[in-house]
Amino acid sequence: MSMMRKKQRPWAFILMIVVILAVILWFLTALGNLERGSEEEGLEQLETALRRAAVACYASEGRYPPSLDYLTKHYGVQIGEEYLVFYEVFASNLMPDITIVKKDAK
Repeated sequence: MSMMRKKQRPWAFILMIVVILAVILWFLTALGNLERGSEEEGLEQLETALRRAAVACYASEGRYPPSLDYLTKHYGVQIGEEYLVFYEVFASNLMPDITIVKKDAK
């Protein structure tokens, strides 16, 4: 009977290693997805904050902010160093075009 156990052990050991590696791979994939999701959420939150501040400026001053600098100084929007914000004004009565991209992590 002990001979039978010794023959089964190599397969059990290999199966255990495969299961452990699969769990580690799944965990690392989940972490990567979580990081990508939080980056996207950060971009969306910043864009929402900028648009709300621009609308608040329009509501209180009757015009959209003339520049991104004006928006950040007078309406308290903070932009992290990891983002590039492109803020294009067409006219004082039209919502500016706001584009946000994440800087490369190089």
